[in-house]
Amino acid sequence: MRKRWTAQSVLLILILTASCSGGDSGDISASGTIEATEVRVASKVGGEVRRLSFEEGSAVRQGDTLAVIDHATLDLQLRQAEAGVALSDAQLRLLLNGARPEDIRQAEEGLRQAEASLKNAREDARRVRELAGTGSVTQKQTDDAETRHAVALAQVNAAKQALKKVQQWARPEDLQAAQARLDQARAAADLLRKAIADCHVTAPIGGVVTHRPVEVGELVGPGGILATLSRLDRVHLMIYVTAPDLGRVSLGQRAEVRIDAAPDRAFPGRVVYISPEAEFTPRNVQTKEDRVKLVFGVKIEADNPDGALKPGLPADATIRISGQ
Repeated sequence: MRKRWTAQSVLLILILTASCSGGDSGDISASGTIEATEVRVASKVGGEVRRLSFEEGSAVRQGDTLAVIDHATLDLQLRQAEAGVALSDAQLRLLLNGARPEDIRQAEEGLRQAEASLKNAREDARRVRELAGTGSVTQKQTDDAETRHAVALAQVNAAKQALKKVQQWARPEDLQAAQARLDQARAAADLLRKAIADCHVTAPIGGVVTHRPVEVGELVGPGGILATLSRLDRVHLMIYVTAPDLGRVSLGQRAEVRIDAAPDRAFPGRVVYISPEAEFTPRNVQTKEDRVKLVFGVKIEADNPDGALKPGLPADATIRISGQ
């Protein structure tokens, strides 16, 4: 017997079909778990923990000092490095300033004496050569006069070189080497100052201390974790939507988050991330029927001014499609 469809029956089927597919004007709802941004604060230097300025659960602001690592050895090394800077600076200034005035005057006086001796030796050599032409002096006297003249000439040249060296106290290469030594000493001191500054560990963000794995007196190495900070004023949760619904989701879209502890309170949020790749429904949110579904992750960020949204709490999120 052939069934006869009435107009009312057809209309009812169309309504049911539309309600199951979730029309373009319907909001998108899904569940997830509240998560917070966590920062593990590590020590940049190794040493003994001298002071901790927080407890688990403490609220800290960005820039607050969390811990102080012992830096007594670094302080001594810095003093030594600063002494090296002072020594290198003094050596450079000595080269730049040149010789002392008394050293220059002494060199000039030595040159004058050498020139006077040369003048006398030259005159003696001339007279002896004249007498040698008449046979009035021996050959040895002539040779001695010439030798004295040659020695006096060499002494003048040596005095000139000594004066020039005093006047030009340092070669350009000497100045460059001295400047390099000073720069090297300053860099070594700066490295120690930075290491001492790193002994004062500060909070990189504002938040709540959720974990403190060390105690005062413990030794930590470079990279050792001192605290875990969680930013609770703004939290997020990841939900998963199907491919048909993904086309109705966009970045910045308005959303609401609710938790079982406050079912009548809607926490405002917005879509901040949409996964570019499909995946199977994650095990922590899937049901038996959803295991074979391909979904896309959507991250929603929600304001949490009073800390009611605790990390780890299950939550329901609704992405508002209607009215947008």
